[in-house]
Amino acid sequence: MDLATLKKLKPSEYEEAADGYRAASDMAHAAKDHIDNVVAAGMRKSLQGHALEAALGELKNLSADFHYTQIECGLVSTALNGFAHDMDAARRKLLAALDDAEALKFTVNADGSVTYPEAPPRNSVELPSQGGAVGSATAPTAQAVGRQAAGFDPNPHHAEALALADRIATALKEATEADAKWEPKIRALKADDDLTVSHQDLKDAQSDMAGVRDAGKGYLESIGGPPKDGSPQENSDWWNGLSPEERETYLSLHPDVVGRLDGLPSEARDEANRIVLDEKQAEYQLRIDSIPKPPANEWTWITAGGHPSKVHTDEWMEWDRKYGDEYRHLQSSLKGMNAIRTRFDQTGEGGLPEVYLLGFSPEGNGRAIVATGNPDTARHQAVYVPGTTSNLGKIGGDIDRMTELWRQTQKAKRDASVSAITWLGYDAPQDVVKDAPFEHYAYDGAPAYRQFMDGLDASHTGYGDPHRTAIGHSYGTTLIGAAAQTGDLNADDVILAGSPGVKVGSADEMDVPKGHVWNEEADGDPVPDIGRWGHGGSQWKPGGGVFLIPSDEAFGANQMNTRAEGSGPTATKGAEGHSQYWDRGTTALKNQALVVVGKYRDVTAPQ
Repeated sequence: MDLATLKKLKPSEYEEAADGYRAASDMAHAAKDHIDNVVAAGMRKSLQGHALEAALGELKNLSADFHYTQIECGLVSTALNGFAHDMDAARRKLLAALDDAEALKFTVNADGSVTYPEAPPRNSVELPSQGGAVGSATAPTAQAVGRQAAGFDPNPHHAEALALADRIATALKEATEADAKWEPKIRALKADDDLTVSHQDLKDAQSDMAGVRDAGKGYLESIGGPPKDGSPQENSDWWNGLSPEERETYLSLHPDVVGRLDGLPSEARDEANRIVLDEKQAEYQLRIDSIPKPPANEWTWITAGGHPSKVHTDEWMEWDRKYGDEYRHLQSSLKGMNAIRTRFDQTGEGGLPEVYLLGFSPEGNGRAIVATGNPDTARHQAVYVPGTTSNLGKIGGDIDRMTELWRQTQKAKRDASVSAITWLGYDAPQDVVKDAPFEHYAYDGAPAYRQFMDGLDASHTGYGDPHRTAIGHSYGTTLIGAAAQTGDLNADDVILAGSPGVKVGSADEMDVPKGHVWNEEADGDPVPDIGRWGHGGSQWKPGGGVFLIPSDEAFGANQMNTRAEGSGPTATKGAEGHSQYWDRGTTALKNQALVVVGKYRDVTAPQ
């Protein structure tokens, strides 16, 4: 980068180009949302049959094209802004040095060297000190240092010229480095020449994001990141303090950060997490495709002691040793990602509202927070915590439960404004026997649940304060109890289903108004009585202590009926066992929906 080029450079032109790409990204985002939430949703609401499925398939491909356009144009915009930022910093240094040279009446030459004039004698004996030139774009101070060391230049202007030459050379060096850094990153931001968004395309987009993020460290630092370990309100204040351009920069370069910050708008978190979902699903699919498939002959029979036994083959055992753990993790994670997409595709069916992906990560057992209905505008919010064996691979069933709850709230109260949220934001116990008896899963996950509940307050934009219900199933109720015991739950009602205990011995300790703890125990559910010895709350009475669970009368919860009720069109079915509390048409589901919309008087108690 030479002096003339940097001097004439206009960073604003690159910023204007960035604005154009940002506008294209925004238009692609709007088009994608219109296709998914208006066009496709409207078709699902009113049409059916093979023609509908074919049309929806084409619309899904078009939506994917727009989403890919949104991601890539967002990266181009951010890269151009980052380039303009770095070049503007170097150019401002150059212009400042040139201004100072002009003020001193020094001449800056095309190669970056500085010519300074002679200096008058300091007394009548001395002769004038001759002028000279120092520096250049390639060797800024070599001449000057040599002359000074040899004692050839007593001219006081020498030091000033030397400093200016160094400043000019530094500016040109920084501009050259910025150009070399950004050129390959921006050149890489191009798509292939077809309309199919392949897994490889999305993997490349993930690589592009990493490249732009690495090059744009200085640009990101100038914006300022979110507060370290910030509260939801602090996160919200940070986000609201950013310009639209700065928000889009973080969405483009750190969607994982934006997606997990409680307190940010649900639309921003959803947009960010869908980018992460797209790219992780592509990455995981390519990874699993690269692993040899498990041998077809997994099992064989052997006879030992006269009795046949079924065992794994040696071939399968060798495969499992090399690839088994990774293969199962990828397979389970991809199953969960497909389940989330299935809920995306259900928008409009039976009037289902848009879905918001408020949290997502496939790492470990996985994380997923999925809201049916926008919690930022909803009058009623229900936040459900699943229990033992929950993980990303099984998220589909938990999403379905909240989908059914949302549908039932519309029957309980016509056009009720409800957001029904599945919150898998913790590491649930994965084994009923080995893990579920331990309490650390609940206490470890409780802070994240409280933070999420506080975040719903910080991001809410609807009229008045929302009515919020915490809902737990099985070990999920234990987590809610631990959250209430150790901090502010920030809920108006608590619904507990199939609870093995909530770590406290009284409904009054659940951190909600008196009379707003609700419990369901279905016929044949073994978990409550088994779990009380590990998770029941102690309540001391004369003669000794007891361990109480929400199903005990002494605990003080409102017991809700789970058995069949009524007859004819309004009849409801009974729930049995540990897993039917959210089955469609059950009394258990009906009573939960009534609590969620605040129609407490219509809730029925066991007979």
